[in-house]
Amino acid sequence: MYDTDKRKLLSALSHGAIFFSTTFVSVGIPIAILLVSDDPVVKENAKESINFHFNVWFYGGILAALFFLFGWLVLPLLLLGPLAGIGYLLHWGLTIWAITHVFSNPDTPFRYPYIFRFL
Repeated sequence: MYDTDKRKLLSALSHGAIFFSTTFVSVGIPIAILLVSDDPVVKENAKESINFHFNVWFYGGILAALFFLFGWLVLPLLLLGPLAGIGYLLHWGLTIWAITHVFSNPDTPFRYPYIFRFL
């Protein structure tokens, strides 16, 4: 039997690491938790968090490339701004949802909807 409080803390820390920064530090925490923990639920939450980080970086890179390529045009700029805002809200909203889920249901790993899973 695994410690429920430890499971909640490590799972929430995996998902909440994005609040520390959006650089490699934020993905380093779930990677460290994945390597250190022996709890299968914590490992699944850490993997899901890593996958979510990679998706955020991937879609952010696409938006940045589109802005770089077409940002000098007025029409694409009007489209990219709302897309970036929606992405920002989804990013933070899904992270808060994940943290809430691991505290309310610690025995079930959280799965982000509509992301590509690399791990």
